[in-house]
Amino acid sequence: MSATTRYAAMSRRAAMTAAALTAMVALAGCNSGGAGAPADGDMAMGAPEGAKVTVVEYASVTCHVCAAWQEENWEGFKARYVDTNKVRYVFREIPTSPREVAVAGFLIARCAGEDKYFDVVHELLANQEAMRLDPRATLFRVGNGVGLSNERIQQCITDEAALEAAEARAQTSLAAGVDGTPTFFVNGTKVITPGSQSGTSLADLSKAIDAELAKS
Repeated sequence: MSATTRYAAMSRRAAMTAAALTAMVALAGCNSGGAGAPADGDMAMGAPEGAKVTVVEYASVTCHVCAAWQEENWEGFKARYVDTNKVRYVFREIPTSPREVAVAGFLIARCAGEDKYFDVVHELLANQEAMRLDPRATLFRVGNGVGLSNERIQQCITDEAALEAAEARAQTSLAAGVDGTPTFFVNGTKVITPGSQSGTSLADLSKAIDAELAKS
């Protein structure tokens, strides 16, 4: 089977998952109660589970607003809160269009291992234009960059159990009342910047975090 055919097979499988995720949006409701509790498949940095403040970001590697937020705010947020262990930062996956590419990107990140998961996610966010022009080449290049062979990447993005797990994680995220990406919750409360076209501002996010940190 050629590389092109194998990638097409992956896309068909991922597209089936994407169709299921789209259907879930209509069924998800608006309950935000699950946003503060641990969920299967959570990927986290900073303070350990049970920290005084937990920040949950719902995002996608194919979301251009997510990419802009990372470029403008991630280093400042990480230095102030994550590197200092003031908060537990949790990233949750919601694949956005083109969903088959987002699903593949997340599966590669997970195959890279917990220690390299965020390296893959951030690299994909930083290379969205390249991923848009040539998704296969970009996904494989990023995967190669964290030590995955082409054969291993192919296994990762076509694994049926992994695709089902990705679908389950997305269902959990949607059930938390997330209706756009990126969306941030601080200790279970959604933080919104009214009128913003680029997601939650770092100023508003910091205000919410600092208020929680200040509580006795």
